[in-house]
Amino acid sequence: MDKIEIEIEITEIEITEEHKGSRIDKALSAFNPEWSRTQIQTWLKNGLVLVGGITVKPNYKVRLGDTVTVEEPELEELDVVAEELDLDIVYEDKDVLVVNKARGMVVHPAPGHPSGTLVNGLMHHCTDLSGINGVVRPGIVHRIDKDTSGLLMVAKNDKAHVSLVDQLVNRSVTRVYTALVHGHIPHDNGTIDAPIGRDSRERQNMAIVDKGRHAVTHFKVLERFGDYTLVECRLETGRTHQIRVHMKYIGFPLVGDPKYGPKKTLEFNGQVLHAGTLGFDHPVTGEYLEFSSPLPEDFIELVDKVRKSVDKTEE
Repeated sequence: MDKIEIEIEITEIEITEEHKGSRIDKALSAFNPEWSRTQIQTWLKNGLVLVGGITVKPNYKVRLGDTVTVEEPELEELDVVAEELDLDIVYEDKDVLVVNKARGMVVHPAPGHPSGTLVNGLMHHCTDLSGINGVVRPGIVHRIDKDTSGLLMVAKNDKAHVSLVDQLVNRSVTRVYTALVHGHIPHDNGTIDAPIGRDSRERQNMAIVDKGRHAVTHFKVLERFGDYTLVECRLETGRTHQIRVHMKYIGFPLVGDPKYGPKKTLEFNGQVLHAGTLGFDHPVTGEYLEFSSPLPEDFIELVDKVRKSVDKTEE
């Protein structure tokens, strides 16, 4: 059983115009999305959050210019337990592994998801994972969102990890996704070149921001269904929520996306997005490897349903 310890960290925050008048727990959770409001309320009750050096009640409303000090306590050791899970291993050798992640599976453990993650399953499947990302994320080179399905590459030693990360940085990894989006895209293909950063209004979301990180997505229309379009998206860069943010930015948000999509959408548990193609140079042999994963059954069923509904209206 492996464990990780988190050191105590003191953070000082100055309240700006944007958050003045908000409850302190709401203001702090907006500053750091990894802090839950329940967690912050516990810290407040335990005197670990100070405003101007003085403890305040959980219902305190912050004022412009307030200096808030948060003493993030040492968390309990997080046990990372190997679990026998049904993993779809597409490829494996002594250096690298490619897995087809199911929609709904979290990639690595966190306080809110200590078990049932891809990492828990990988630790049961094999013991030789790279240690560069620490105990909680062994072998994890990149990740995809919980409700996105598809292919991930995993490093089984540190040499492989460094090589795969370098390829991601140099944009030589092939990553192609299929998505169902709202709207009728008139162009057969296009490129979205817009910087992505943290949304200043919703800190748990990403957005197009002037000082964000360079982000490029290439898309191609596969099929149109009236008010919906099936697209292929090829990542040139790999920013957090890149496809979801970029498609929303050009006016075609993903179907089912709880963060960036419209409230009125098709019924689907999460965004309709699948990482179907993954290609990279083998970290030791240098041979280019490319893998593909078919669309999940529920993805296919939803597309068929949309297609049939359009056919009926045209009859």
